[in-house]
Amino acid sequence: MAELLVKPNGTTGRVHRITPESAGWGYVGFDLWHLAPGEIATGGETGREVVLVLVEGRAVVDGLGEMGTRMSVWEKTPPACAYQPGDWRVEAVSACVLAVCSAPGTGDRPAQVLGPDGIEMVVRGEGTNLRHIHNIAMEDRDVADSLLVTEVFTPAGHWSSYAPHRHDEDDFPRITYLEETYYHRLNPGTGFGVQRVFTEDGSLDETMAVSDGDVVLVPKGHHPCGTPHGVEMYYLNVMAGPLRKWRFAAHPDFAHLM
Repeated sequence: MAELLVKPNGTTGRVHRITPESAGWGYVGFDLWHLAPGEIATGGETGREVVLVLVEGRAVVDGLGEMGTRMSVWEKTPPACAYQPGDWRVEAVSACVLAVCSAPGTGDRPAQVLGPDGIEMVVRGEGTNLRHIHNIAMEDRDVADSLLVTEVFTPAGHWSSYAPHRHDEDDFPRITYLEETYYHRLNPGTGFGVQRVFTEDGSLDETMAVSDGDVVLVPKGHHPCGTPHGVEMYYLNVMAGPLRKWRFAAHPDFAHLM
């Protein structure tokens, strides 16, 4: 099994490149680029679709024009984002952080802008389980063949992806098989968060301290995360599997919290 905690490779250019091969699974890919003004990122692969998310900054996306108003992720406004069915090209207008979320696709869907228009912040949970969510490309938006993409803001001292839940069986409508990546950001950037990935039978049980810019892979099992007092947590989720539905099973010891 691949290492679940992936550190960024440097601070400029493509700092993350996670492929199905490197992750040891079959669907999800995730790249992250740090671009200076005028720098260009390109990509595309036959049989793969992408959702481009401008985590921060402004850029020109070929065929769709200039987009991006969120200069810092901590503004907490909806992100500029776009769907691309094949090859893509992005040129930075300002310094920007570009996430490239990928999964199998037919190539039949048109390229289109997905946000910020049309994305609203919703609240999930209560107490120290409260968090704020931007649903970028979840199943209520028929904008992709495989990809499910969302971003979450977790206040300091709160838990997220909680109560513990899993989506690692292909048994719809009870549960769906979805691989998942978490791209983490922290405020302040010198802080830390925690994420545990574990199965009920104990065959996988890893608890990781995550730093600003880390990616966590979730191949199976439950995967809650949390952040200490004084540190806000953001994460961008990418999910994909054989069916574009998000159905999960709560951990039986925590099901009463759902």
